[in-house]
Formats: sequence, structure tokens, C-alpha cells
Amino acid sequence: MYQLKSRIRYSEIGEDGCLSLTGVINYLQDCSTFHSEDCGVGIHYLDQKHEAWMLSSWRILLHRYPEFGEEITVSTWPYGSKGIYAFRNYQMEDARGNCLAKADSVWVLVCLEDGLPQRINEGDLAPYGETGAPLSLNDGQGKIILPAEYEIGSPVTINAHHIDTNHHVNNAQYVEIAREAAAMKGSIRRLRAEYKKAAVLGDILVPRISRDERGVTVALCNDTGRPGAVVRMEKAREEKDD
Repeated sequence: MYQLKSRIRYSEIGEDGCLSLTGVINYLQDCSTFHSEDCGVGIHYLDQKHEAWMLSSWRILLHRYPEFGEEITVSTWPYGSKGIYAFRNYQMEDARGNCLAKADSVWVLVCLEDGLPQRINEGDLAPYGETGAPLSLNDGQGKIILPAEYEIGSPVTINAHHIDTNHHVNNAQYVEIAREAAAMKGSIRRLRAEYKKAAVLGDILVPRISRDERGVTVALCNDTGRPGAVVRMEKAREEKDD
């Protein structure tokens, strides 16, 4: 298990004084990025091999959003692989050890020369040491179902602030685009995201927004109507939109 300790900064909070949803996702991905760096297989190592880890999907359960100034600990550990997929869990805790959030993620190791995922072998995971036991999220593990009915949101042009070192839209940015397109109010408690085709600078994504009694599904589609990412957001059952 790898751990990252931090304190919630003012730049990471929303208008409610708590860590934003984007901030939560950033902490999770920062933790695993530092894990790779400290194991000697980080960004520069992968650049030399013309490879990159790309996120395929998130499943995140949020119990409580930490407030400004709170001390937190983020933990992460890989728990195995199958074919082209590698699996990693995360947990965020407060200073008393209470669980704030936990997450499951699926990753692919992509060859940057042809953009294709590679079969993961023991050598790709060996630097991280022994794998841990998977968390139980109890939220269903099937694919996000795209509803037949939807409303069209305002098109979003991909700008420089959306892009990360892989020259694609960062996974947290897709979620933020979806959240803003759906105008979600209140705290999101369950998040699922699937990443299908990376968007790059200058691309235009058109949100297809479907609402139901439990939450919102947003498909961020390219100009051919193909989803580049699909995001499912649900609030606590007692929370309702105004």
C-alpha cells in the first residue's frame, strides 16, 4: 500500500468550503502517480519506453467531502491484472481514520507510437511489490447503460487547461465537464466514469444528458456521435434537486 498525506487547500474547495469532486479525483490520481514515481516507473521512465498508463474506468463512492484545512491520507494499491487491464484501489481517510471515499479503477498500458493497449505482464506490475486485496464497493460492476432518451447540452471546446502530459483530456476534466453540463446540485455520492476515446486540443464534445430519479448519465460525444467518455453521477437518496 502506498500513502499520500495532505491537507485540504483553499484552492481545492468549492463554494461550500469542502473539497470539490474534481479535487477528490485529483488526489486519487496524484497518489497513484506518486506511487509510480517512487517505484522508479513514473512519467519519465514511461516516456523513454514510449508508453503511458491510461485510465479506462472509475468507480468512486464518496461518504463525506473533507473541509478546508482538514488533514487527509490517500492510500492506493494494485490488486491484479487480466489481459490488457490492470486494477487499482484507493481509499481516502480523515485524521481519525474514518473513510471519506473509496474507489476502484481499471487501467490500460498504451504504446504511444501506435496508440494501442498492450498485454500487461508481470514485469509491468513487479515494481509495485505484492498486490493487495480488492475493496468491495457494492455498487454494481457492469457497463454504464446509455439511455435511449437524452437532451443535448452546450458543446464544449477542448482547451489547454483540459490537457495533461499525455496530450489528451485528463480524466478528472471529463467528469468536471459532465458535472457542469448536467448542472448537478448537491454532493455527488456515487460516480462512475468510462473512458472510450481520448479527446485532444481543439476537439468539440457534445454532452448527451439523461436524467432519472437516481441521478444523471452524461455521454460526451464527438462530431460523429461517438462517446469519448460516459459519466454516471448519483447523489445520496435523501438529496434532491431544488
